[in-house]
Amino acid sequence: MNPANASLEKDLDAALRCIREDVRAAHAYPVASSAGMVKLDVMENPFRLSADLQRQLGERLGAVAINRYPAEGTQHLAAALARHAGMPAGCSITLGNGSDELITMLSLALSRPGACVLSPEPSFVMYEMSARYQGLKFVGVPLRADFELDGPAMLAAIAEHQPALIYLAYPNNPTGNLWDAAVIEQIIEAAPGLVVMDEAYQPFAASDAMHWLTRYANLLVMRTMSKFGLAGVRIGYLIGQQALIAEIDKVRPPFNISVLNAEAGLFALEHADVYAAQATELRAQRARVFEALCQLPGVQPYPSQGNMILTRVPDAPALFAALKARGVLVKNSSAAHPMLRNCLRITVGTPDENQALLAAMKESLGS
Repeated sequence: MNPANASLEKDLDAALRCIREDVRAAHAYPVASSAGMVKLDVMENPFRLSADLQRQLGERLGAVAINRYPAEGTQHLAAALARHAGMPAGCSITLGNGSDELITMLSLALSRPGACVLSPEPSFVMYEMSARYQGLKFVGVPLRADFELDGPAMLAAIAEHQPALIYLAYPNNPTGNLWDAAVIEQIIEAAPGLVVMDEAYQPFAASDAMHWLTRYANLLVMRTMSKFGLAGVRIGYLIGQQALIAEIDKVRPPFNISVLNAEAGLFALEHADVYAAQATELRAQRARVFEALCQLPGVQPYPSQGNMILTRVPDAPALFAALKARGVLVKNSSAAHPMLRNCLRITVGTPDENQALLAAMKESLGS
């Protein structure tokens, strides 16, 4: 071996030892390559803006002062999102670079020795990842076999672990279902700390957790513009009592929302009717795909209030590979949790994308 290379390798080994052992043992969040594929794996809104709106947005973004740090634009976006969401009186809002950053901010704000984060499982993986990376204990409480909240188990875990933070995804990811409102209220009332209702999929659901903010001081509602139709823009927002948001906002990185993203968010809210029509179409497509999946042999789709359908199949890894070979990319959720064995998570796409999915499913199952 070249002496210079040997020295470099030795120095690299020393540098790597500076990284925490739990981080080195972990796996990065997987993002599959989708070039040339029908992309139905990460719950994006598949519809692009019309050519006219693309032109208008381009002109807006071209006029933004990108030589300046974000300031008023972010404040304007926060105010517009508060109006759009129907934020109750006495509440405030803070923004994150997607919901992921908000989850990190919550973990950072609550990180102290012995603090615990609790969530039903299976649910969004970032709840656990963020908690553990901030040195917080994480407790997962299994859902019932029908993917409903296990109320007694949740209340018992709250009593035992006294969590500083509880996450309730509403609808849940990846199961797509809404949970019983009475059980949710029992959990909020029993919680010794904060409860976050994660409404990432609210545009597609017959739900709205915002009304609970007027009843529970320890509740926060988290939403994102990603499912609204701006996954590439990365804007999440958190709403709760003013005093709570003021404390969480202290750990928000300065200038975390770029001027271009803020302007794109404002533009989208000015055309909210366009995105509402897209959500209506996706709900109709969800019903169509669900009914078609029900007709396939050995396939069990679960009812969903999101823009995805969790589907149990005879052999998820094999079917995932067969679909991919036919140019259709979905999410193989089998390894994410024991309750998801042989489950695929299928994003609802455009009519043409959904047709391609169903055709590939029939061919793959038939072969």
